[in-house]
Amino acid sequence: MQLPHPLTGEVFESPVPPGTGWPEDPAAPDTPVARGPDDVRQLAAIDDLHELDARVSVCRACPRLVEWREDVAVGKRKSFAGQPYWGRPIPGWGEAEPGILIVGLAPAANGGNRTGRVFTGDRSGDWLFASLHRVGLANQATSEHAGDGLRLFGARMIAAVRCAPPANKPTPIERDTCAPWYRSELELVLPSTRAIVCLGKYGYDTLLAALIALGADVPRPRPKFGHGVEYRIPTPYGEVSVLGCFHPSQQNTFTGKLTEEMTDAVLTRAKELSTGRQKGS
Repeated sequence: MQLPHPLTGEVFESPVPPGTGWPEDPAAPDTPVARGPDDVRQLAAIDDLHELDARVSVCRACPRLVEWREDVAVGKRKSFAGQPYWGRPIPGWGEAEPGILIVGLAPAANGGNRTGRVFTGDRSGDWLFASLHRVGLANQATSEHAGDGLRLFGARMIAAVRCAPPANKPTPIERDTCAPWYRSELELVLPSTRAIVCLGKYGYDTLLAALIALGADVPRPRPKFGHGVEYRIPTPYGEVSVLGCFHPSQQNTFTGKLTEEMTDAVLTRAKELSTGRQKGS
């Protein structure tokens, strides 16, 4: 069944076939598809960020994740029953040469898996983008859907696992299968990146593992995660500051474990680091 895109009105199937006109879709009908871990390793070895995004967005390497993301895209949440679902992996999004990188775990089944953009279409994304706008890193306070006019200023977002996992919990094998996509994207943006904000401990641990794989001098034992922690880590592309931020999940925001002020403070610090401005300057 084809349904109209909520912003453009164009009709799409769920999941959305590549190259059919979905806003911000980086892929074409002939984009090569990874169908297993070996394919991922081979196809991720590329130095073109746009092509990497395209290949990520059509990956079919993890059978459980493919089945889940597509089942959700067909079944849909009742409140979104009249919309087509992206139903594919979520590529990185934002500037190609960012000063700030924001990293998280995975897209949500009825969030990014529906909208086609990372951190978009759920309460966690609402919280995050409102903060990005308040501190001057986004041109608007909401991220509703791919194609809504949103832009980031000096920032990019990526997820450690690119498909929505059941119960928001990818398996270690799925994480490792997806890792070459993550490492390749990280390597391509590290030359410009000065600050990396990690949303939650999973995102933090995955980032440190990827930095080690790319030759960064991460201390041993590894620095501990915490909200507001800041560590400077030398990499082959220059020093980066890694910052911790509690994940903007409803469990954290509803209970007050993470407040708007706390989120704004971390993102403001990342902005200071990325532009060379320090506190008090």
